[in-house]
Amino acid sequence: MAKKKAEATVEDKLRALYDLQLIDSRVDEIRNVRGELPLEVEDLEDEVSGLKTRMDKLKTDVETINFEIGAKKNLIDEAKALIKKYTEQQKNVRNSREFNSISKELEFQELEIQLAEKNIKEFKAQIEQKKEVISETKERLSEREKHLKHKKSELNDILAETEKEEKALLSQSEKYQKAIDERLVKAYTRIRGNVKNGLAVVAIERGASGGSFFTIPPQVQVEIAARKKIITDEHSGRILIDPVLAEEEQAKMHKMFAKI
Repeated sequence: MAKKKAEATVEDKLRALYDLQLIDSRVDEIRNVRGELPLEVEDLEDEVSGLKTRMDKLKTDVETINFEIGAKKNLIDEAKALIKKYTEQQKNVRNSREFNSISKELEFQELEIQLAEKNIKEFKAQIEQKKEVISETKERLSEREKHLKHKKSELNDILAETEKEEKALLSQSEKYQKAIDERLVKAYTRIRGNVKNGLAVVAIERGASGGSFFTIPPQVQVEIAARKKIITDEHSGRILIDPVLAEEEQAKMHKMFAKI
């Protein structure tokens, strides 16, 4: 008859939980090294894209205005041709009614020329203004593109250094989670999400929970050192372990990290 597999002791569970904590903390360290860089790169990419879109729109606006200037110049040429034509006709009028009618046409064409010239002047002012904005945008775009290139290079260097390690650590984290009771993993994950620095399992330091100033009663410290039950800090909810166990697991995991 096959022997029944021995159930993990509380000490085994505490060691496994602390190992998981050390792995996850190492992943946190790697991600902290990257810091806000990925978001910075993303924001810069959005800004560069926005500036390029703005440049394209400004250039299209200038082209449209130049087209309008061309249309106004054509209108002026047509008006001048009509003025020439009406001036000739006016020399051969037969009565005052015809003369007045042609005079009104001449006056209208003169006004058309004046209005077109005014429009051209306004359009040219708009072009100058837009060219100034294009110049400023181009300068800003160039500066942002250089900054983006630098940040991308910085991020790629960090990724090259840490991506392989992070992937290996995440794989180890999954492996360790599968080896731990599901209920404990859920509790660990919940605590980790609720506390500072993601530390769900901490060793006692100078009579207090790691990272806390609240002293743990001596009797509770004795119980923690006995490793007979899982004890949590009443203030932070963290799972507590004794410093000897912590040192042993740190040394073990340090060797594992060195191989990754």
